[in-house]
Amino acid sequence: MSESILEIRGLNKHFGPTYANRNIDFTLGRGEVHGLLGENGSGKSTLLSQIAGLYRSDSGEMTVNGEKYDPHSPLDANARGISMVMQELGVIGSLPAGVNVFLGRTGQFAKGGIVDLGEMNRAAAAVFEKWELPMPKLGRLTEGMSIEERKMIELARALSIDPEILLLDEVTQSLSLNNRNRLYDLINKFREMGRSVIVITHDIEEMVQITDVITVLRDGEVVGRVETKDTDPDKLRMMMVGRNISGDYYRDDNVPDCDGETVLEVRDLSVPGEIEDVSFDVHAGEILGFCGLSDAGIHTVGKAVFGLTNAAGTVHFLPTNAYIKSAPQALANHMGYVPKDRDNEALMIHANIRDNSVLPSVNELRGALGLLAPGKVSSLADGIVKRFSVKTTGIRQTMDALSGGNKQKVNLGRWLAKDLRLLILDCPTRGVDVGVKAAIYALMKEAKKTGIAVILISDELTEVLGMADRLLVMKDGRVTREIRRDEDFTEQAVIGVMI
Repeated sequence: MSESILEIRGLNKHFGPTYANRNIDFTLGRGEVHGLLGENGSGKSTLLSQIAGLYRSDSGEMTVNGEKYDPHSPLDANARGISMVMQELGVIGSLPAGVNVFLGRTGQFAKGGIVDLGEMNRAAAAVFEKWELPMPKLGRLTEGMSIEERKMIELARALSIDPEILLLDEVTQSLSLNNRNRLYDLINKFREMGRSVIVITHDIEEMVQITDVITVLRDGEVVGRVETKDTDPDKLRMMMVGRNISGDYYRDDNVPDCDGETVLEVRDLSVPGEIEDVSFDVHAGEILGFCGLSDAGIHTVGKAVFGLTNAAGTVHFLPTNAYIKSAPQALANHMGYVPKDRDNEALMIHANIRDNSVLPSVNELRGALGLLAPGKVSSLADGIVKRFSVKTTGIRQTMDALSGGNKQKVNLGRWLAKDLRLLILDCPTRGVDVGVKAAIYALMKEAKKTGIAVILISDELTEVLGMADRLLVMKDGRVTREIRRDEDFTEQAVIGVMI
């Protein structure tokens, strides 16, 4: 047992009648990488938020280095050497990257009441260089940056205080392979320096790979604590949900099934500085996968196909002989799109489930006078909640009160409630637990059987290898290789092309 740096005893937190955490006991050792595991809504993020000073605890106590610890804010936590990277994005889009690194602490760069931006950017650059993180343009506004770039800015902010304890809430799910490896190196560096990390990830294999100890939560309570070397993914899944779950959620066949009629023809798709001359076809009942490193352009492909970004080339939707130039046109032609950044690009996060459910189906739900029919809207939302088992108090509950997995169920369910011919999924399982992942993969299999063409874009190699009929590997904005399911469909083969 290593010397403890953080001790938690009897910690409680409730929101109204709902207990998020109940009587939590937790110990973090010095130089230890400690995983928090549990289903969506199990209380993991709430616990990290209490440690980071985002939430005040209702009762219980915490000590850091043997001294009482009761943070009133993240700045209080920073003063005690604790910083956090949150699951949901925490940058301010209207501010430059360099300023976002020092949010709440810009006063240290003020002279005569005026902040010296040059000095601040130099200090920000030093953080990126010290921890070997990819540096963005520090003077550029973060609005418009990719989710991966913004997550790296948040990581730099957390590291800028030189923390003793680093809290990581679902950070890897936002990163591609190369930046994920950078994060693993960072975690190892913390361990070697005698500093500590608490990490949340829904990727159980990843958790076993990077942690020393794992604490499992269920329904807001600790149900077990294990040494990582003494457990395995199947045992952890059993602890998480209280029942056996098979480790295989993917397709069990090794034969591509992509000979249906062509639904989409993409030719010479280009977005300056992002993708160049990308061409491919998608067939009815096919799952076409895209993968690549952070600068490969895979996420730009999805946006360009759906008409969300100005692109050269053609996107030809054959069933209606339409050439897609805009998102409204894509929507009118039975196409759907689930983006990687659901909170900022897909959902009205402060609106309720009912209002979010109706967005892709507004035209179908209009009455004789062009107004939405309230009964039809509520019926649609109720149907989505029931069909996809959304855990909620009702369709009037706001999206920001739902767990990540339940948000994604609404996000995906509202598209599958439509008569789709093509569905673009960009990192559909980001930030969801093992049970929700299994449900999403089952929905993809169902869509395939009904003849829907699916474009699956993912930073998770196991995901695209597990689900795709064909895989297009991209590098530096171009497609470099196509691999069919019956060929060399392995991580080693794909990584060899990606790098």
